Amino acid sequence: MITPQNKTKILQVVNVFETGKPEGKYDSVVRYNDGPNKIRQITFGRSQTTEYGNLKRLIEKYIPMNGKFANDFTSYVDKIGITPLTDDQNFINLLKTSARQDDIMRQCQDDFFDLYYYQPAYIWFNGHGFQAPLSLLVIYDSFIHSGSISNFLRQKFAEKPPVNGGNENNWIEQYVDVRHDWLANHPNQILRKTVYRTECFQEQIKNGNWQLDQPVVANGITIT
Repeated sequence: MITPQNKTKILQVVNVFETGKPEGKYDSVVRYNDGPNKIRQITFGRSQTTEYGNLKRLIEKYIPMNGKFANDFTSYVDKIGITPLTDDQNFINLLKTSARQDDIMRQCQDDFFDLYYYQPAYIWFNGHGFQAPLSLLVIYDSFIHSGSISNFLRQKFAEKPPVNGGNENNWIEQYVDVRHDWLANHPNQILRKTVYRTECFQEQIKNGNWQLDQPVVANGITIT
């Protein structure tokens, strides 16, 4: 059973991975060469959604909520993911200011990351027979970082998920190891630098922290 306390800790660990703070940085705007065909793109918000990913959905969710800056975002909706905005300083300032000055934007982000990332991860976790909070942390992190549990990674290890008679702990351990190897040897240097995520999970597995009742050190930040 996943308790509200488990969920909070899971969100805090992934927030640290994404922005360096357990509560997340709602106004965080970063630009990386990790868009389609390695083009530059904006990543924004508490758990970082991307310009060519779900950023448009976030803004489309915010505007009908009548936030302070809803009208300012209206002219950008049809451009997001189509017209590059990485050098549009007005848009970048708008993202930052809305997150700093508007409670509605922060609430919108909380709802958005839950709807588009946490809930799909939980459905996958539950549907494949997993039960441990650490398992959900590993799965949720993959949905935030990679959009899903990639089939090509699943094909690299033998253990079946619990719903098919496999051992939950073994599946998670093998998946984390395979994902770690993939990140560590990825041709994209940006992804290579994210092995702190899988190193964190390997440490939790080593410590037997399946219920997340022990502190978790996430990229140097301790989550109690």
